[in-house]
Amino acid sequence: MRHTVLGVSAFLSLLMLGCASAGSGSKSERDVQLITEEEIVAARSLTAYDAVKQLRGNFLSYRGKTSLVNNESANVPTVYLDDQEYGPLLSLKTIPANQVVEIRLYRAWEATTRFGAGNMGGVIAVATRH
Repeated sequence: MRHTVLGVSAFLSLLMLGCASAGSGSKSERDVQLITEEEIVAARSLTAYDAVKQLRGNFLSYRGKTSLVNNESANVPTVYLDDQEYGPLLSLKTIPANQVVEIRLYRAWEATTRFGAGNMGGVIAVATRH
């Protein structure tokens, strides 16, 4: 009888543990490198720059020295609009927020892999409605 009680107790413990961890992949987790259209609308931003500054200000931060060559522009992300190079960070101010569906930050290694060399400061990729 004692083994049965211990077995049932162990089973219930494992069952509760499984239920608790099943919810850990919930909607509350968000991609910290992505700003969604819903977030942009809720923020009531006028430009893509305003949305980034308000929602993920760290996207705009200085990345530190990325090479031995003194190229200051390589220390900050480059802006890409609909997968085409668009310009420096301040070019985000020319993109109306109401046209943006997604803004994603690509770190240096991701940016180099996706967009090619010359993006050591990373890339802020803006996708708009076509």
